[in-house]
Amino acid sequence: MKKLLLINPVNKARVGLTINKSSRFPPIGLGIIAALTPDNLVIKILDENFVEFQYQEADLVGITAFTASVNRAYEIAKLYRNKNIPVIMGGIHASLQTEEAIQYVDSIVVGEAELVWNQVIKDYESGNLQKIYKSEKIDLSKTPIARHDLFNKGYMFGSIQTARGCPMDCEFCSVTSFNGHTYRQRPIENVLDEMENIPQKMIFIVDDNIIGHGKAASKPALDLFKGIIDRGIKKEWFCQASLNFADNEEILKCAAKAGCRMVFIGLEAENDESLKDANKKLNLKMGVNSYEDAFKKINKYGIAVLGAFIYGFDTDNSAMLDNRTKYIINSGVDVVQTTILTPLPGTRLFNNMLNESRLLHTNFPEDWSFYDMTEAIFKPKFMTLGELNLSMEKCNSSVGKVIGKKFFKTLFATRRFKTAIWALSSNINYQNVSKNQKNKR
Repeated sequence: MKKLLLINPVNKARVGLTINKSSRFPPIGLGIIAALTPDNLVIKILDENFVEFQYQEADLVGITAFTASVNRAYEIAKLYRNKNIPVIMGGIHASLQTEEAIQYVDSIVVGEAELVWNQVIKDYESGNLQKIYKSEKIDLSKTPIARHDLFNKGYMFGSIQTARGCPMDCEFCSVTSFNGHTYRQRPIENVLDEMENIPQKMIFIVDDNIIGHGKAASKPALDLFKGIIDRGIKKEWFCQASLNFADNEEILKCAAKAGCRMVFIGLEAENDESLKDANKKLNLKMGVNSYEDAFKKINKYGIAVLGAFIYGFDTDNSAMLDNRTKYIINSGVDVVQTTILTPLPGTRLFNNMLNESRLLHTNFPEDWSFYDMTEAIFKPKFMTLGELNLSMEKCNSSVGKVIGKKFFKTLFATRRFKTAIWALSSNINYQNVSKNQKNKR
């Protein structure tokens, strides 16, 4: 039988969250590809989150990559192509930078693979692989249960996808370019079946926005939570959502009962000017004054809030970023994620900064490794590059000093020791990332 080797590459120079074992998550896309592959191929996943790549025999290679790890993917692909072994690439970077990626591999799957993977395999077997396979946005009833049995046993968290697409339209986000604006939900029973088969007790629901926007979009999430409860699935999990996660107390109640311990919310900034710059419409509509009320509502049901903030909007200056740091320290956020604004390919932010000649690293593809959200890679408008990086470092240092205080805040606000431990562990993970980056600079 012929062997299909699926590879998850990691940027070894800039490891990010993969420095922590507890913040590594299985490459769910490769698990879906494996599930789509016919039984006449032997499948193995080589995952650099745990094992550094060493050449293995294969008849066909499939590889995925985020922007920051794509050069590692190209490097590995070259080894196989030099031996006349075909390499197929997919994922968000290859889909959005197809003309670049096709120079380094034999075939590209653009977009969601479910509708085209069967044809890819047929063409491979007939020796007639095409350069580009472009898929449409699919009905998620056609998505199979991922092959979790192939993932490395070292993962502390399992991962699952219940929906694709995001109705928001943030300036810096490439999700809508890849998965679209329409919120598409997998059949609930399919999701529940998969959740039962995930071996880990802790799960990351990878949806970019688990409740979407509006009452119609939130119903599938509520049905999912009730399904977890009715089936007696004993998992603990965290998810990503918008600020409106706090609007419906029935959703909060059911999410908590279903095992939700933490929700990631893209807050981005604490002032209207920066939110407008980010095109963060929902946060603007609800108003920054609503943040604390939302945190309290979520905490009331025993769920921690992971608040994500961005430094480096065009409206930002040093004084504003000092205020952002003060807000973060004193806010009701339980876990703090801070990143520097990063213009990823496929976003309006990237196109605008490229056209304005503000990007500092444009020797592509080599310079994609800098696009990992840990340092400023563009010319700020109202401060120097050094001031922006310093603001980020000062924030990380300040947050590190209040981790203990945040732990007790979470414990008292949620009255859940387990939730407080989740929050504490997450804060430590983010601090490990910032310390690692500071040591490398």
